[in-house]
Amino acid sequence: QVQLVESGGGLVQAGGSLRLSCAASERPFRSLAMGWFRQAPGKEREFVAAITWSGGSTYYADSVKGRFTISRDNAKNTVYLQMNSLKPEDTAVYYCATGLGISSPNQYDYWGQGTQVTVSS
Repeated sequence: QVQLVESGGGLVQAGGSLRLSCAASERPFRSLAMGWFRQAPGKEREFVAAITWSGGSTYYADSVKGRFTISRDNAKNTVYLQMNSLKPEDTAVYYCATGLGISSPNQYDYWGQGTQVTVSS
């Protein structure tokens, strides 16, 4: 069973930065990418960013393009999400996941427990 552990969340003022990490216990045999999703209270889980295991292709939601950067360290089975110019609307629980999809949460098989990001105005 693949385990994903997120870290790096916290409270930050608008305009600030945070770096999230997600360490996987192993790379699943059938896995295309690792992704970040977020869920704010009362809202559905939404795609944030993804990166493929092979090739390192990256994908971003329009709402975070130019502000967030996803990267990976395959040797450590770890993915990072550097979040800059944070806005109050970025406040959510952030989850990492791995699976065969890119932007659809239904295509991800393994999920972390989530880490809270709160951006104050």
